[in-house]
Amino acid sequence: MPDASGSAVSAAFAAAAAQGRAALIGYLPAGFPDKDTAIRAALAMAEAGADVIEVGLPYSDPLMDGPVIADAVQQSLKGGTRVKDVLDMVEAISGAGTAALVMTYWNPVDHYGVDAFARDLSSAGGSGLITPDLTPEEAGAWPEVADKYGLDRVFLVAPSSPADRIRAITGLCRGFVYAASLMGITGTRASVSGSAAGLVRRTREHTSLPIAVGLGVSTPEQAAEVAGFADGVIVGSAFVRRLAEAATPGDAITATRDLAAALAEGVRRR
Repeated sequence: MPDASGSAVSAAFAAAAAQGRAALIGYLPAGFPDKDTAIRAALAMAEAGADVIEVGLPYSDPLMDGPVIADAVQQSLKGGTRVKDVLDMVEAISGAGTAALVMTYWNPVDHYGVDAFARDLSSAGGSGLITPDLTPEEAGAWPEVADKYGLDRVFLVAPSSPADRIRAITGLCRGFVYAASLMGITGTRASVSGSAAGLVRRTREHTSLPIAVGLGVSTPEQAAEVAGFADGVIVGSAFVRRLAEAATPGDAITATRDLAAALAEGVRRR
């Protein structure tokens, strides 16, 4: 079905498509290396060309996350990051004019209260949720609650997903569809998975929503390759690694800005 949400995420994809390019989506966990630096890095990312920012909600058992993100999330939790800090980061990004989504496992949302989380996310200017571990069968009231607050709901399809599974998943999505380019955990890789293009092609048979590819993209060359067949390019671990390796908060901001600018150039030479 066509996307009728009219969200900031939908607008970002439409603007990128009008320019003949893919959208660049960057991920950063809230509270890493600290709350202020995470927010400043996200704003720098947006200023350098990221169209959408995913704000990670730290979780104690990050099943899909590779070592770079998992370590960052653990540091964030040790630093005392809470849902309010996630929402503050969302508010700062959306207030600066960039679409912001929360990337989260479902348990924290369920514990907070689905309606309450959606209400507070909407109040912060957030566009919706990416829920990597939520299946259509377990979505419960989330689709209705998302509609109530005008939020996008982004589910994942994988290379192993058969046609009927892709149809069920995309039928619940709004905003875009997240195509996990490979099976396994997140992390930068030397090359883009060969299954990514095929997964996008198979997913297009069931939806008119934009399809963004994530897991493994870290260089402008990889971004350009993915932008050749997908509507969006998602980069996470590469950004988090820049923050982790920076000697000072200032260095972290500069490194994030430089990587975002390089990736933004990559999606423009698809």
